[in-house]
Amino acid sequence: MMAELKVSGITFAYEEAPILENVNIELHEHELVSILGASGCGKTTLFHIISGLHKPQQGKVVLNGKDITGCPGQISYMMQKDLLLPYRTIEDNVSLPLVLKGEKKRKAREKVSLYFEEFGLEGTQKKYPCQLSGGMRQRAALLRTYMFSRDVALLDEPFSALDTLTKSEMHRWYLDVMDKIHLSTLFITHDIDEAILLSDRIYLLTGKPGRVTEEIIIKEPKPRKKEFNLTEEFLEYKRRILERL
Repeated sequence: MMAELKVSGITFAYEEAPILENVNIELHEHELVSILGASGCGKTTLFHIISGLHKPQQGKVVLNGKDITGCPGQISYMMQKDLLLPYRTIEDNVSLPLVLKGEKKRKAREKVSLYFEEFGLEGTQKKYPCQLSGGMRQRAALLRTYMFSRDVALLDEPFSALDTLTKSEMHRWYLDVMDKIHLSTLFITHDIDEAILLSDRIYLLTGKPGRVTEEIIIKEPKPRKKEFNLTEEFLEYKRRILERL
């Protein structure tokens, strides 16, 4: 299978302090792949490099066969906070990537309107971010991310601020949306349970500088049973990860 996104030999240092060393990861079509590691191991720096915000000292980033190393604007990237603009309606927040690419505001609104129902946001178009719950704000932020680039999304702990019940609901919702719109996702988390529940594969990023020390394939088919996190298989994955982190 050809890698949709291939990150090869990434090495990066900031002011001579090594952050990442020889990092290699791949994301295939329609996969959700997690990068799991403790705080400070370079996960967010790696996303900055993949998205083109930083240029590595060594290595390259290839998307669909094209070298995009150091070229921002090729892959959509959603950070931990939703970063919705408080003075814009939800439809104008979501359509912002299209407007920035040169679309007229009216045309951009028409295009994004096609996705509001699919993303569970119908009826929120004219509302403002302060009028939505945390979960609904994240849905809006994810739709905005999708409108930026429809092939690959980088998500940096997007559900970390949500309570446990809302997070569980968002997990199920996101996997369903990914399947419907044929999206591939690279996902940062330090939550082991979240990584096991969501991922097709998990890369463990450990040490300083951060290195990929293991790739773990989650064999449980999707959609996963609601009680998967109570099974012996789930606990075995968790034990294996804890031993290696």
